[in-house]
Amino acid sequence: MGKYKVVEKFVSINGEAKKAGELACFIRFAGCNLNCSYCDTKWANAKDVSYELLSEEDIYKFIKEQKVNNVTLTGGEPLLQEDFDMLLEYLSKDSSLYIEIETNGAVCIDKFCNISDNISFTLDYKLPGSNMESFMTLENYSLLTNNDTVKFVVSNVNDLDRAKEIINEYNLTNKVTVYISSSFGEIKPEDIVTYMIDNNMNKVKLQLQMHKYIWDPNRKGV
Repeated sequence: MGKYKVVEKFVSINGEAKKAGELACFIRFAGCNLNCSYCDTKWANAKDVSYELLSEEDIYKFIKEQKVNNVTLTGGEPLLQEDFDMLLEYLSKDSSLYIEIETNGAVCIDKFCNISDNISFTLDYKLPGSNMESFMTLENYSLLTNNDTVKFVVSNVNDLDRAKEIINEYNLTNKVTVYISSSFGEIKPEDIVTYMIDNNMNKVKLQLQMHKYIWDPNRKGV
């Protein structure tokens, strides 16, 4: 069995991607290989962050105790956890679970993308406003399926321009579900909508970080 560094586990609504608004059981892992300008979980990436070392069985037991079928594996960057493929294989044996992996786009998903049909990726493309665009692993776009999501967090119009370029270059709206989300407090959602109208961005979905509108944006465990 593997051991995984879990900094937080809780039930809330999913704030983003395909299951937004639905209950989800969140498992947040320690550590990240990026340092985004707008990161709202920097505390989880600190080298001295407190964590529990949990096995596949421990994590599965917690999930089942919550009686919630949606599972969000997040971070930090969950794909950096040693033996993460073993965890996915263990959890995905339960066909009643829908397992979403939130990944930052800077780790190749090839090792994880053919494990089970009840696993999906919500993969970020880090735009210039994040200061992390140069770390994007572009080969991931040939591995995604229509079960997956690509998410762009935008801070300004320059980010919107770049998101449009990437969507077109990789034909994303015909391969995956595509979301644009505002970096909270950086750009007005109505400005994103205006941009989408002006640029005929069909099949692209605007999404707000729902949990930040319901609770204090800095609150943990939601």
